[in-house]
Amino acid sequence: MTLPDRSALSRRDYLRALVAVGGASALSACLSENDDEAVDVPSGTDDPDSLPSRQHAWNEFLSRDDDGNVQLPEHHVLVALSLSTEPSDDARAQVEDALRALERAYEWSNEGLVFTIGYTPAYFDRFDGSLPDSVDLPDPEPIVGDADRFDEFDAILHLASDHPEVTLEAEQGLFGERDEFNGRGIETDLTGVFERVDERRRTGFVGAGLPANHTDLDGVPESIPDEAPSLMGFRSGFAESQAPEDRVTIAEGPFAGATTQHVSSMGLNLRQWFEQDSQHQRVQKMFSPEHAEENAVGTTGEKLTTTNGLTDERIAATEADASDRGVVGHAQKAARGREDGKPPLLRRDFSTVDDDRPGIHFLALQEGIEEFVRVRQAMEGTDLDVTNLNNGITGYIFVNRRGNYLVPPRSLRALPPTNPTETE
Repeated sequence: MTLPDRSALSRRDYLRALVAVGGASALSACLSENDDEAVDVPSGTDDPDSLPSRQHAWNEFLSRDDDGNVQLPEHHVLVALSLSTEPSDDARAQVEDALRALERAYEWSNEGLVFTIGYTPAYFDRFDGSLPDSVDLPDPEPIVGDADRFDEFDAILHLASDHPEVTLEAEQGLFGERDEFNGRGIETDLTGVFERVDERRRTGFVGAGLPANHTDLDGVPESIPDEAPSLMGFRSGFAESQAPEDRVTIAEGPFAGATTQHVSSMGLNLRQWFEQDSQHQRVQKMFSPEHAEENAVGTTGEKLTTTNGLTDERIAATEADASDRGVVGHAQKAARGREDGKPPLLRRDFSTVDDDRPGIHFLALQEGIEEFVRVRQAMEGTDLDVTNLNNGITGYIFVNRRGNYLVPPRSLRALPPTNPTETE
């Protein structure tokens, strides 16, 4: 791909665009851009026992906003992987050594690098037998009639850091295209075990001001707030509206300490969202009619602190709001999927302008995929008496592709068998 035009972009947006392009030339440009503002990336550890046993244990190691909510790293890459050899003890050792090299080079934090590797149902289909009953990992399928394109490669690597050059360097080094990680020599990589599925590579960003940097694209209107942290304009990831990591962890069986991951790649109709709807209407549709009436949100969600404000009463009023007010909120509908008043999903989604089009890579962690499906069906709101354009944000998002993954505990992340207690 052609590198972005530096003269037409802010420094921050230029670095984001380089992550989206990927490759050695993008990394070189990224490092050159940083020459004048050298970034000191903290090193990792030589002691694997000092790292969490769960791959998805990020929260303790990430930064927090002023309200105490976990802040995801700014830059994200999803690297699709296809297995190029049969799983074996040698291949597993190679994968583990390659991933350990990342952990030695980069601190497990947003200032360094956090990552996971997850495996599709298609990966596990190569083995005899089936996954244990404690793992709920079905093949992806359409939900309420949406996307019929699915991730059917073998695995996905999620790389995330506040520093764009870290995600690029990690990706390049894992595939033999760089000699060092953060100044440390690379002895083992993934070549010969995995191949990248380049057409399924996905990138994105999180952070106030980043979405407004993309108004040069046809699908991103000038009216997006300058301080917006997401392409749809509002904050998310409130601590009390997210499942804790313990809640999304598989508690029993051979994969205890694992989690399941769902990734939906979605396009956004931002012109209609920002140019035809008023701020009042956007708040109604994103949160609830009561949020809008009470002016409880602010321009980008700055009035909300650690919760999205969905009380039991507001959630229970969803059906009545649909029939009496003719509008319901996205968060309001999705909250109907809670169990005992608590959310079952831990969202780590991020905005994207892959292919120069606005979208979201919706990444959710949960104990089992059935929980994602339940929440997704609640969010769709097909049971509600309301028009599509007033049914939350369903009229503004378009699911293009879905994928389900098992993210094993760290001890089983390198080419896991279907049942680690048995010989495969």
